[in-house]
Amino acid sequence: MNTRIDSQKAHIKLKESLMIIMLVAPALIIFTTFVVIPVIQAGYYSFFKWKGLGPLNDFRGIENFIRAFNHPVFITALMNNLKIVFLSLFLQLPTAFLLALLIGRKGFFGSMVFRGLYFFPYVLAEIVVGIIWKFIYDPQYGIPTFFARLIKGGDIQIGLLGNLDYAFTAIFIVIFWKYIGFHMILYIAGLQGVPKELEDAAVIDGANKFQVVLYVIIPSMWSAIIISVFLSVIGSFNVFDIVWAMGQGGPVHSTETLVTYLYNFGFKRFAFGYGSAIAIIIFFLCLIFNIFYQKYVVAEK
Repeated sequence: MNTRIDSQKAHIKLKESLMIIMLVAPALIIFTTFVVIPVIQAGYYSFFKWKGLGPLNDFRGIENFIRAFNHPVFITALMNNLKIVFLSLFLQLPTAFLLALLIGRKGFFGSMVFRGLYFFPYVLAEIVVGIIWKFIYDPQYGIPTFFARLIKGGDIQIGLLGNLDYAFTAIFIVIFWKYIGFHMILYIAGLQGVPKELEDAAVIDGANKFQVVLYVIIPSMWSAIIISVFLSVIGSFNVFDIVWAMGQGGPVHSTETLVTYLYNFGFKRFAFGYGSAIAIIIFFLCLIFNIFYQKYVVAEK
């Protein structure tokens, strides 16, 4: 009898295992084909000087990686990405959180309209956003030029994207505008999971609004904050379309990011071995951040 029961249990487990394999296999095959294999190939190509055509005969070892870290434009691109990470974490995300606090409550009049307005830029394709803002920043007919002429008069032209001192700031404003609505929606979703009773109890105990936010709301929606920070950092290392549409990393490579640098100095110059090395560097930067974030932030939650 026991043998029969054990046999039935083993049969059920086998069916469950086969079902899991059938469900997971398509996604695993797609992920392996379009992610794992290309990463391995890029890692292999990164050790060669290769123009994308012909056999891989010119082995260079880690020369491509050394060249990258000795290239001033690569360092500029890396620093620009780190600036975007810093500004996103300490300017964009706090602003999105404050907006979520202001319009995330159900009783706020017109809150759904404001949510839609703030979220709308995220719906637009990045390349479209870049083109729109390039027209907005146009030196001849753009909005900065319009207001400068309105205030000072005369034939003034404000070319922010062509100015070394202001080009990066102008592009970050676009990134800020594009993604703030997305993070705001994440925080609003987190706010909806905060029990109103906890806030009321804190107020009864004498907590002011700032203390309620700091000691009740933020800890209660920590999961949403963790996701928001993770997506913000990973996204900051992969900025491309907006920067490319607005100036292709110019003027004088001052707004280069790692991905635009990869495209400019890899694909456009048919230096696919060098470009692959840059791609591997970006991959490991994101991987290292992911490992530390999972270990020291997510695991500590």
